[in-house]
Amino acid sequence: MYFCSVNITAEEIFSINDQDEFNTLALKIFNLQAQNCNVYREYIFHLGIDAEEITKVEQIPFLPISFFKSHQVLSNTNPIEVTFSSSGTTGMVQSSHHVTDVRLYEQSYLQAFTTFYGPVTEYCFLALLPSYQQRSGSSLIYMVNDLIEKSNHPQSGYFLYNHDDLLQTLLKLKSQNQKTVLIGVTYALLDFIAQYDIDFPGLIVMETGGMKGKRKEMVREELHQQLTNGFGVNAIHSEYGMTELLSQAYSLGEGVFNCPSWMKILIRDTNDPLSLINLGRTGGINVIDLANVNSCSFIAAQDLGRINPDQSFEVLGRFDNADIRGCNLLVQ
Repeated sequence: MYFCSVNITAEEIFSINDQDEFNTLALKIFNLQAQNCNVYREYIFHLGIDAEEITKVEQIPFLPISFFKSHQVLSNTNPIEVTFSSSGTTGMVQSSHHVTDVRLYEQSYLQAFTTFYGPVTEYCFLALLPSYQQRSGSSLIYMVNDLIEKSNHPQSGYFLYNHDDLLQTLLKLKSQNQKTVLIGVTYALLDFIAQYDIDFPGLIVMETGGMKGKRKEMVREELHQQLTNGFGVNAIHSEYGMTELLSQAYSLGEGVFNCPSWMKILIRDTNDPLSLINLGRTGGINVIDLANVNSCSFIAAQDLGRINPDQSFEVLGRFDNADIRGCNLLVQ
């Protein structure tokens, strides 16, 4: 057990069992951040909201994600251990997420992966991504690098610029019936299957982003159909995460995502961003990430989505003029 903020332990965050526990801790973290996160406190003040009158999670105001580009979003004064930054083209302002306790991020992604897929040590991880040395500021690369190391599998590694070796590695792992995750930016996965056909039904193919500037845009159904055919799998997996969050939601297929117990998605009205809308309707995605206890746990993302009756959610697009999501720009 370790304290990740004043009076809040990591155990409280990562042992949430039900909605009541989530709501109680979310309100506790909101009260702390409304006092101690300068940019969030100022934002709430300018909205004319009295933080002390917030008694329900649905009343909590969400900080626009763009503030991570213009302000230092921190809710404590501890030394910064690592700063994650979004990818970007020349002239594009990057988001910066200053992390004062990287153990929170590590516990978040390890526990979430285990929740959805089982122990990391059972898998071989293959990455169609830049290595950690090539893109050290990426939270995605930080996570994948750690998964590769913790898998302790001799074939785990990066293959972005070495498709021939990737093919041979996949064929070997298939012959061994080894549980394998191939994670990569979408256009890199498409580039691979344009060269090779592989029938590996047990392979988990996890795409992490789009392909602006690399290939023509495709709707998810078309994209996933190409990838399922090319890899010989039944479904394409995805992870929903970003520089500004320390947690990820996962889709095991069909573009339907589920959150770990310390993360929750709400949908805001596109015409009234302070109002939430009902299940099944499309709007802006608001994310509650309790692992963000040392920055801001309540983020209004620039993605459009909807929540299903079972609390899973779908990402349906981006707001007009929103920046390209960082994973699209990892590989130039």
